[in-house]
Parts: sequence; C-alpha cells; structure tokens
Amino acid sequence: MALDGMSLDQLRTFIAAAEEGSFSAAGRKLRRAQSVVSQTLANLERQLGVKLFDRGGRYPRLTDHGQALLNDARVIADGMDGFKARAKTLREGLEPELSLSIDVMYPMSALTEAVGSFRSAFPYTPLRLYVEVLGAVVEPVLQGLCNIGVIGSFPVVPDSMHSEPLFDVPMVTVVAPAHPLASYKGTIPKPELQKHVQLVLTDRSKLTEGRSYGVYSQNAWRLADMGAKHAFLRAGFGFGHMPLFMVEEDIASGRLRAVRIEMPGVASLLMPMHAVYRKEAPPGPAGRWLIQSLKRCAGAESSGETDGAQRKRAARK
Repeated sequence: MALDGMSLDQLRTFIAAAEEGSFSAAGRKLRRAQSVVSQTLANLERQLGVKLFDRGGRYPRLTDHGQALLNDARVIADGMDGFKARAKTLREGLEPELSLSIDVMYPMSALTEAVGSFRSAFPYTPLRLYVEVLGAVVEPVLQGLCNIGVIGSFPVVPDSMHSEPLFDVPMVTVVAPAHPLASYKGTIPKPELQKHVQLVLTDRSKLTEGRSYGVYSQNAWRLADMGAKHAFLRAGFGFGHMPLFMVEEDIASGRLRAVRIEMPGVASLLMPMHAVYRKEAPPGPAGRWLIQSLKRCAGAESSGETDGAQRKRAARK
C-alpha cells in the first residue's frame, strides 16, 4: 500500500512547513532546497490521498485535512525522538553528571531533601545546580546546558520540551504593615493597585522579552533577585506576590501583612511547578530518579511532612 511507504522525513517536512508558514522557510530550517520540500510534500499528499496545503495564495495554508493530521504527525515524530533518545540512554548508561536548573519559587526545604536523597543514591554522579527565575530556568535546558529544569514562574512550556507536574506552590500578596494597602478593607481593586509600586521579578532571558506575568500596576519595579524583593517588601517599598513558604514567618511576626487583591478570572494564587526536559534528550537513570524524588519531597512539603519523616514513619509500621 502507498501508505506503507511514508517516511519520518516526510512527516518532519510536513511539520516544518506547517510551523514555518512557507516551503522556503521550511527549507531553511531543514537545510534543503525549497524544490525538495515542495516535492517531498507533493509525494506525501499523493500517498495519503488528501491535500495538506492550499497553494492558491501567496503562502501555503493548511487545509482542514492538513490541520487534522498535523497533531498526529507531531505525535509520531516526538515518539520517534523519544525512542531514539531512550535507546541512547540505554546504550550510554548512567549520566556522568547531572545538571539542574530550578525555579527560585521551588521550596528550598523540599529541594534540599531531594538532593540529599540523590547524593545517597548516586554518590559518584556530580550535580550542578542553578537557581533562576522565569525564562532563565528554561533557557539553559533548551540550549542543552542543563539536563532538567523545574519551572513555575515561567508558565509557558516550549513545544520542544516534555513536562511532568510536580506540585503547586501557594502564593500570597504581601505588603509591609505601614504600607497604605495594609489598611485596605476587603479585596483591593485593580484601580487602587495601580496607584502603588509593585515589586516583580525579572530576568535577562530572551524568552521573557516583552512579557509580563502577574503584573497589576503600571508602576513596577523589576528585580532580578528574590532576596532583594523580599527585603524591599519588608521595607515598605511596594506590594508583591511571594511564595507562602518564604513569608510565613514574616506574616506570623507582623513584619509583612497578607492582602487580597482583585485578580483576573484565570489567575490563581497557586503556582504549578513542573519538571521539564527536551524531548530528544530525556533524563537517564539518575535524572529520572531525581525527578521522582522531587515529586515525593514536594508532596511531603505540601502536606507538611518531609521525605525523611515519611521514611521513618514507614519504618515504624
């Protein structure tokens, strides 16, 4: 049958043409001539018996059939990438080194617990750890500098990455007790927030250029350091969102005060954390073990019980 002659190369060419918006752009991405791309797609359409692109305009446009088949083509291509990567992992065995880029919003106690367990399980596997924020967590993973990323403050997972949920970090909006918003009764509306400075985290990655997340005031001070943001909040310089675990003691002692603010319907005071890695480079045995440990320790953190405490409790049974 004609369908049996389809190749992975044809599917990759189809995906590239659909994503790049033109056959010439797909050719540049795949490093081949536009005529080769056009002929490859024509052969694929002939084998499938359906038209994938409408070539009547200035640029080729996906037909309804093409749109319907695009996701299936991506699943097949991703599956083959995963198959080859897993075979490579089996061939090469344990990673000689593991590098991790982690969001500053991830609870340090859970991270410490997971890394301590990792050290015991893989004593001869060096670990490199980077604590970043927003797109600076994702960028080194995309560039192949880190094996795994743990993201939260950057809510977009690139198509080239696989994502595994870990847990949700509770967030809270806080101000210093002397700040004008501290005495506001009820939910603070957006027009009132816009009168005040908002302290927000920022980074220098290209992934976040022109983007803002959780910004409610036009008067925003952008800080690249979480410690500086925390100190500025306590100094009364503005309002800001913080992970609850970082400011619980401040709220309890009165150094900071939690306030309720008006939020868009889709916004939430929970920040989902995910482990991410490139689809063509899934973690090996050590990386996979560390992700599972992060899940265990994060779950224990959210329930108020550390991984070590869980093991001790299990041993007593």
